[in-house]
Amino acid sequence: MMDKNPKLVDVEKPNLYREMFPYTEFPKVIFDNQRVEYDIPDKIWITDTTFRDGQQARPPYTPEQILRIYDLLHKIDGGTGLIRQCEFFLYSERDRKAVELCKERGYEFPEITGWIRAVSADFKLVSQMGLSETGILTSASDYHIFLKLRKTRTQAMDLYLDVVKAALDNGVIPRCHFEDITRADYEGFVLPFAGELMKLAEEYNKPVKIRLCDTLGFGLPWAAVSLPRSIPKLIYGLRQIGIPSARLEWHGHNDLHKVQVNAATAWLYGCSAANAAIFGIGERTGNPPLEALVTEHAQLKGMGEGVNYAAITELAEYAGKELGFEIPGNYPLVGKDFNVTRAGIHADGLLKNEEIYNCFDTQKLLNRPVSVAITDKTGAAGIKHWIEAKYEIEIPKHDLRIAKIKDRIDAEYSANRVSAISDKEMFEWVREAFGGNLPPLR
Repeated sequence: MMDKNPKLVDVEKPNLYREMFPYTEFPKVIFDNQRVEYDIPDKIWITDTTFRDGQQARPPYTPEQILRIYDLLHKIDGGTGLIRQCEFFLYSERDRKAVELCKERGYEFPEITGWIRAVSADFKLVSQMGLSETGILTSASDYHIFLKLRKTRTQAMDLYLDVVKAALDNGVIPRCHFEDITRADYEGFVLPFAGELMKLAEEYNKPVKIRLCDTLGFGLPWAAVSLPRSIPKLIYGLRQIGIPSARLEWHGHNDLHKVQVNAATAWLYGCSAANAAIFGIGERTGNPPLEALVTEHAQLKGMGEGVNYAAITELAEYAGKELGFEIPGNYPLVGKDFNVTRAGIHADGLLKNEEIYNCFDTQKLLNRPVSVAITDKTGAAGIKHWIEAKYEIEIPKHDLRIAKIKDRIDAEYSANRVSAISDKEMFEWVREAFGGNLPPLR
């Protein structure tokens, strides 16, 4: 039974969970086989960290670029509150200009929030910008409390609570970032600190939020895993001491390739908000990809009326052309080849019914028609599909003109070509094969 009033446990030496984190070996997965049940909130949503964590992975965005991304996030959201908030740095003139530009839009969603350290002097930045909510860095693990801050748990908690009180005194909602929670002493620090925050929320009659930060990607989506790595148990305990789902948020990293499933798991076990960055671009290995969480939400809760899913493609095009993003061709949902098949047998299936090899109607939902890449594996069916996608024509796959183009392709690969045939080459060869009977382009 969970203690409803957990008490802080001060220790002389840090609890580094060496049985789980030996450091000279890969982290260990330890099972206790004690399970918790699903606790899916009625409403779940996305928050965005592109302008905070996302800027720690690349050169800073200009204020104008931030504004354009912000506009596109608003367009995807469509006024639904699915992408509920964006967080911003507040330290430089560039940061503050970006906030001002975005505030001028007057959008309800995404709401603009700040991010500060647990330092009283930083709080004036939030007040100056007129923001109603800010994130506050409140490191939770002994790795940070003892080894970085050089404090005891009591000293760290007192410091954090003072800054939270300052926020509440000024009418600002504090969002406490429990940094490194997947290595933190759960019963000795996490729950007692969360309990104190809830007391302040009750005292001030104001919400206090908690962001569970999986700083090094140690979180695991399995309910039977031991704390502090089990995401289901991390959330379950906080819910048991009375913290509402709407005040809980998950923030993950992809160090061990679990960033997306971990965010979805947080939703499933009682956390309303999942933090993301566009295309997963965030510090080190990155955060949950925002576009992936948009589609995950649709799978869990149904297609949102008003959500503009096709604007995800628009965001990707902007990121590639204007921001220098190098999105891999096979990257899900937005890579240039994500719904392109190269295998001839797959192309033949697409011609008969595209559902056979396409995961959903990419044309309708993402404005991305299914396509075929031309290689030595494509075959006549793939050539037929390519031609019919580009030109206003229906043509049998055994047409002599298709055979002529196939012969040209086969000759290229017989000469040791290894790359795919480009669209430019295909347009040229189609013109040659059709001569004066070239159909109009679609």
